[in-house]
Amino acid sequence: MTIGKSPRSSAPDSSAPAAAEESSRTTGGPSIGRMLAKARIDAGLTVDQVSTRTRIRVPIVHAVESDDFDRCGGAFYARGHLRLLAREVGLDGEALVARYDAEHGGAPSPTAGQLLDSGPIKVKDHNRPNWTAAMVVAIVAVVALIGYNLVGSSSSGGDQPGAASAPLPSGVSAPATTSPSAQPPAPESSVAAIAAAPADKVTVKLVAGQDKSWVTAKDGNGKSLYSNNLEAGQDQTFTDSKKITLVIGNAGAVHLFVNGKDLGPAGQDGQVVHLAYTPGDPQAG
Repeated sequence: MTIGKSPRSSAPDSSAPAAAEESSRTTGGPSIGRMLAKARIDAGLTVDQVSTRTRIRVPIVHAVESDDFDRCGGAFYARGHLRLLAREVGLDGEALVARYDAEHGGAPSPTAGQLLDSGPIKVKDHNRPNWTAAMVVAIVAVVALIGYNLVGSSSSGGDQPGAASAPLPSGVSAPATTSPSAQPPAPESSVAAIAAAPADKVTVKLVAGQDKSWVTAKDGNGKSLYSNNLEAGQDQTFTDSKKITLVIGNAGAVHLFVNGKDLGPAGQDGQVVHLAYTPGDPQAG
């Protein structure tokens, strides 16, 4: 993805000096934005290069380096931007987020009705379902059942011409035979969805795990297919002949299946990702 540079994007916000000066007075050192800007320059990176690598728009990078976090769209996104920018320029993202929370009133306590919490959860959720393991178990079970039926039918004496059946002892009834019309159980929904992906189209399936996320999806013509919360346990499938474009607000909570392949989580917990997929092998658009 190529990010165009607007003629006005290179000039920082006019309120930047005041915000940086206020932050410096409060903490007794360089502000968050000045630390990021200095680290970027020391790393030999331009704003455009950082924007391309983090997929954060150039005006927002300028705003963050000027301590103008209102351009981020909220505290949740500000924390995410700080982590991404800090990683690119070699700073400690968690330390910057902690300082941001201290300077802006601290992280709010999450509630059941909120989609976007104060930051990514660091405690690993051991109760989150393992979708890959579930698919492997389902596939193995189906293959084993089909193999058992094939071996049983080939070894049956009644299916061979001229085979003589041994007489049964008196009072012993013949065992019940398996009906040839019996079908193996259907695989799990995720396996069936992957197998049904058409080769000439792009098919994207999103499955929310224990957490929820905000998702938008557009087709190849830019038409909106979905823009809403994807609640925990819910899933959505999108198909188009050209391209599916996604924006996922809490990437770690969403599992991706693209063009018949399991790509795993869309990103990290709390990360905002922009993705695009086309027919064929999964590849970022």
